[in-house]
Amino acid sequence: MDVIAQADRMAFSGSAEQGVDRANALISHSGLRGHEHRARGRASAVNPSGRYEALSRTVFDDGWNSFEDLPPFKTEVQTEHARKIITRNDSPDISFDRSVNPYRGCEHGCVYCFARPTHAYMGLSAGIDFEAKLFAKPDAAKLLEKEITRPGYQVKSIAIGTNTDPYQPIEREWQLMRAILEVLDRHNHPVGIVTKSHLVTRDADILARMAQRGLAKVALSVTTMDRRLARTMEPRASTPSKRLEAIRILTDQGIPTSAMVAPIIPGLNDHEIEKILDAVAGMGAREVGYVLLRLPLEVAPVFKEWLLRHYPERYRHVLSLIRSMRGGKDYDAEWGKRMRGTGPYAWQIARRFEMASKRLGLNERRLKLRTDLFVTPKPESEQLSLL
Repeated sequence: MDVIAQADRMAFSGSAEQGVDRANALISHSGLRGHEHRARGRASAVNPSGRYEALSRTVFDDGWNSFEDLPPFKTEVQTEHARKIITRNDSPDISFDRSVNPYRGCEHGCVYCFARPTHAYMGLSAGIDFEAKLFAKPDAAKLLEKEITRPGYQVKSIAIGTNTDPYQPIEREWQLMRAILEVLDRHNHPVGIVTKSHLVTRDADILARMAQRGLAKVALSVTTMDRRLARTMEPRASTPSKRLEAIRILTDQGIPTSAMVAPIIPGLNDHEIEKILDAVAGMGAREVGYVLLRLPLEVAPVFKEWLLRHYPERYRHVLSLIRSMRGGKDYDAEWGKRMRGTGPYAWQIARRFEMASKRLGLNERRLKLRTDLFVTPKPESEQLSLL
């Protein structure tokens, strides 16, 4: 994505208006936006080759206006037969050590999604491919049951939705999450879910049963209350009002529900912190959290191109604030810093969030899910004891 890097330098040269105009012109003439008119309803308009590919391909108009003959991008779903479904991690700045992801890629298409670079492992792009070429794991529930019933398994809460959204639109057809929850419910295994989708309310019956035993909680990610911003930034996720409605529905059924303001993008949605917290508290959320925008690897150029296309007048301001919190870089992956950033502006965001939460009575007590109810069943084929 050398073109984006060059455009970024142009945007910061000369006057703000002239620099941004030159940057947009460079990207347009480079062919990177060759897919723009075909990508309606997608956040990204670029589809750069993955970082592990030997060749880099660029789409451009040859002068025959042939782009108009190409069909729009449609969501494609392939099956992936994984050997394991539980992913382990030892990151010191996150609260869980295991997670489950029933899907690769995400149709929600959030332009800022830190999981976009994972599509490079499949030989695909972090751009439109991440939103349109998805992978479903139909054996997810079966694999999960096999793994949690193995001898020696130590139970801890499983996090779902930490990479790609388990309730993205294709879940309506595949219903992998419902099958996963049935397994966890059957074995009294605790689970925490993060989603941007109202579809989570479909499984409120299972979640309510589990919540009664202290085994389930759900977090809705509410990034903005601005419907226009949400439509361009996270085009296929539930609208802000539907996410708030989901918090109310789950809370009314006794399911502990929290909210994540994630990500906070300085100069774009950080002015909404107090408004969002007021709204989620009014719907019944009792815990809240936030994550500062993260731009690892291919996410940075995809996000920058989107920002230049939709909010060119804010480009220099947003990037300047981001870099002020990332040691002058687009991103700092150091543990302890990557989620919150550093510097005066990051400190200000943290204090505002803390003060608003305290005013609303949020985060007074963090819910800890139970693990003492889990009992590993004995396999049917196990040999009977002679004693």
